[in-house]
Amino acid sequence: MSNKKPSPEFLALLKDSGSTKIDVAHAAQLELAEALTTPLRKGVLSGDIVSPIFEKDPLEPGASTEYPLDLIAPGTEGEHVAYTNPGNGRIPERHVEGDYVMINTFGITSSIDFLLKYAREAKWGVVARAMQALEASFVKKTNDDGWHTLLSAAVDRNVLVYDGDAAEGQFTKRLISLMKTVMRRNGGGNSVTANGRLSDIYMSPEGIEDIRNWGVDQVDEVTRREIYQAGDDAASLTRIYGVNLHDVFEFGTQQEYQSYFINDLGGSLFTNDVELVIGLDQGSNDSFIMPVKMEVEVHPDAAMHRSQRQGYYAWAEHGFGVLDNRRIVAASF
Repeated sequence: MSNKKPSPEFLALLKDSGSTKIDVAHAAQLELAEALTTPLRKGVLSGDIVSPIFEKDPLEPGASTEYPLDLIAPGTEGEHVAYTNPGNGRIPERHVEGDYVMINTFGITSSIDFLLKYAREAKWGVVARAMQALEASFVKKTNDDGWHTLLSAAVDRNVLVYDGDAAEGQFTKRLISLMKTVMRRNGGGNSVTANGRLSDIYMSPEGIEDIRNWGVDQVDEVTRREIYQAGDDAASLTRIYGVNLHDVFEFGTQQEYQSYFINDLGGSLFTNDVELVIGLDQGSNDSFIMPVKMEVEVHPDAAMHRSQRQGYYAWAEHGFGVLDNRRIVAASF
């Protein structure tokens, strides 16, 4: 939500929403809630660190959230072979049957309220800040639910990549190479297929900053100079070997998502390693699903008027699922 002063028409509506007359206030609050729904949805999506990963699947009320799994299950890629036909005989049959998974959707809710006088006096800064708090609550909830699903899939795959030659806590370019190789070898197919291509790596900001401290054992002097002069959004810091690097504040030593991976899910890092890295194949678009039953809706809370307050509550309904855990790999450094 922007702190930029809104139009005179919107300020007039805001003043009416803080009226001491309940019918005037409620009518204005209904209109205000509708006006705030679109920017709130936009803010939730822009702040969300899982929306670029999961493919949204908008659904109608009552629609099924059943999704088919890959016909070639993990570990069976090499079982589908052809045979030499001697010219006389029946062609062998190879029957495949896929499973389905039901991704549960769930409702999320949040609310915010403030004094009527802030609206009546058109204190837009206070109201805008309240809406930012409402937006942040949805962003936080969506981030956690999505990443908890991804981390659970990584633990379930039970594959951990590490650079045994690296110093303790050192992020290396060799680790990226190892993750690329593990993703390809375990993705099915052969060396020319598109299965299992590492496209994105998610890690802590400290891990990203390790790149700035790479010595000549990691990169040549020309590359080091380019890294030293690069800004935070420069390609030399955000893309290596064709893999996009993303920093996530919740990753790192004793940070929220890493603690969830270790303490709640029972995952582990390699001996003496201190940080978790998650690699994804986001090019396939066949695994990370986000069914959406209801987009974010904002409604006024008419009961707050008795307490000389103005309140809004919002709700949404969605879910998260990883259909193929071959598209995710965990690593540590």
